[in-house]
Amino acid sequence: MKPDHPEHPTPADAATRKAVRPVICYPVEGLPLADLAGYRAARDGWNMVSEVLVPAREARCFDVPAGCFFRIVSTQGPQVGDLNLFAAGNLGERFFSGKTRALHGTHLSTGDRMWSSLPHLRPMATVTDDTLDWYGFDGFGGSVHDVIGTRCDPYTHALLSGGDQYHHCCHSNLTRAVAAQTGLPLHAAELQVHDVLNVFMCTGFTRDTGQYFMKASPVRPGDYLEFMAEIDLLGALSACPGGDCSAEHSSDVARCHPLLVQVFKPLAPPKGWKPSGMNTYDRSHGLAQE
Repeated sequence: MKPDHPEHPTPADAATRKAVRPVICYPVEGLPLADLAGYRAARDGWNMVSEVLVPAREARCFDVPAGCFFRIVSTQGPQVGDLNLFAAGNLGERFFSGKTRALHGTHLSTGDRMWSSLPHLRPMATVTDDTLDWYGFDGFGGSVHDVIGTRCDPYTHALLSGGDQYHHCCHSNLTRAVAAQTGLPLHAAELQVHDVLNVFMCTGFTRDTGQYFMKASPVRPGDYLEFMAEIDLLGALSACPGGDCSAEHSSDVARCHPLLVQVFKPLAPPKGWKPSGMNTYDRSHGLAQE
């Protein structure tokens, strides 16, 4: 956050320096586009193979085989969720929110992908449908499904509250869910929990101070965010204790609702589709040269 009153004088060429046009850090023209028509055609005749209800202020894990679809569905009222993704059988390959943000922007929608951590860096899941795509960016610069925020956690909560101990932050919920799913002790499971996709959350940055803000989510019962799994996945989803995040996101007072995860198996994968391969960078050679 920038100071209200700079301590140093404005240089004579300040306007010129500020007028330099920005350059996109990671041009994505070289990325292969998602075959959305093919993905959506594969939904014809699909079968729902599992459902997981995530209780309010809790988290649950779910499995999605490569080539299958999953939906995160609003059930009873406005509710946001924090999503972690892992490669099935390898918790070391997990969702990389920072690189996903660098490639696709601060908020995800249809056609965007969730990328995995280095050295893997491959698509884990592709967004195939988003009933909130109509929202776009509002007058405050807010939008939905962000990859800006990390996740609410008890450490930051204690820091900002003067030591209050709160145990239903999404970080804590995801830790307990991963521990229950994998058999890891809690302290080991906590190390696997990572920055999230904030599903349904409406967020942005303030124009004056550049601070991360949240506002009431526009999600309503029946809305969903849908993905196709590009590899075998283990997912973990927390129903945030902030409910629609209109006021706070670590609270036993906010009205909260369950979220539903549905997994669908198509009759056949999209034509020409195959699971994501590993990144093509040869690190055994490349790192040796650095």
